Amino acid sequence: MNERTMKLEGKHIVLGVTGSIAAYKAASLVRCLVKEGAEVQVVMTPSAKEFISPLTMATLSQKPVASEFFNRRDGSWYSHVDIGLWADLMLVAPATAASIGKMANGIADNMLITTYLSMKAPTWIAPAMDLDMYKHPSTQQNVERLKSFGVKILDAEVGFLASGLEGKGRMMEPEAIANAVVNYFEAENNRPLLGKKVLITAGPTYENIDSVRYIGNYSTGKMGYALAEEAQQLGATVYLVLGPSALSSPKGVYTSRVSSANEMLKEAKELFPKCDIAIFAAAVADYRPEQTYEGKIKREKSNNTLQLKLTKNPDIAATLGATKKQNQLLVGFALEMDSDTDEVKAKMQRKGMDVMVLNSLADAGAGFGGDTNKITILTHKNSPISFPLKSKREVAKDIFTVIREELELGND
Repeated sequence: MNERTMKLEGKHIVLGVTGSIAAYKAASLVRCLVKEGAEVQVVMTPSAKEFISPLTMATLSQKPVASEFFNRRDGSWYSHVDIGLWADLMLVAPATAASIGKMANGIADNMLITTYLSMKAPTWIAPAMDLDMYKHPSTQQNVERLKSFGVKILDAEVGFLASGLEGKGRMMEPEAIANAVVNYFEAENNRPLLGKKVLITAGPTYENIDSVRYIGNYSTGKMGYALAEEAQQLGATVYLVLGPSALSSPKGVYTSRVSSANEMLKEAKELFPKCDIAIFAAAVADYRPEQTYEGKIKREKSNNTLQLKLTKNPDIAATLGATKKQNQLLVGFALEMDSDTDEVKAKMQRKGMDVMVLNSLADAGAGFGGDTNKITILTHKNSPISFPLKSKREVAKDIFTVIREELELGND
């Protein structure tokens, strides 16, 4: 006999059921989730029990339903905190206007809301109500507020409603919700950096001479931008510290814009302690003017030469590398005139890097400004790996392949 693969095996799902006529659909949803191997803990509001019995939900889920804070017969306590720690996902389906409002405003007057407020896992809601209630500004405002908290909305569908009217307000069908859950966990399995925090510095720095002139370089930030996109796609929470650049902020990435090396160091210092991975891809100016002039230096008032006294900028990678914790992995970049790896190995040791990415100005298509790069990656564990010329997005994939190997996360 062929055994059927259960796509949600080992997953813990909390199903919140609120007082809507659509509560009858929750029974089908439990069956769909259990059929795929999930363990389902049902939490019901008091009014939900008027529409569907806890006995039905307990029978289908094979777990006692949580509704009150304690069992009135034996005094046993239902811990909303423990449920929040147990869950991999919380679904509220159906979600009434009243429960959506309570969730959005933290009104913890029943077991379901306290469970939501204690939830460590992602939360999804499937609204169900009459069309005028759904489109009312207060409901829409509460929905938007939940979105801002990171709650996923399984949008209501258009159809025949309990009021006899037809419009938008029907709860998404149980099979569609179950499919969305399956797709979510399948995608999660392909996101090996989920739960990791990644800091990336990118772009040039501008060091002011006066109010209109600066010392800079030709970096555009494209390499760091590609790294931020790849890290986000792999599931990481990404913090991009971006020097002066025409690039927009990558979607889903926390982006801080800075100008000078000192500004970049200050921002990176604040983010660095909470990050698991730090990638120093920025082309930080090595020097800055010792004196910055207010206003514009007048050409007419100067001699034929203008002398600038320069002082060294902080080495951001080395500064943060000196404070590296044992569980952090650091990646540095080196732009050299040739492909000699000996100097890069010395830099890697000196700066406390675990991985070093070398690119050479001697290679056509590498370096600043373009959409391609040609790199060699050095680690402490393996011999240098050289790659052919590729798009910067493909280069970012190669870099994260090595990072995942260093972290022993595996590659799909």
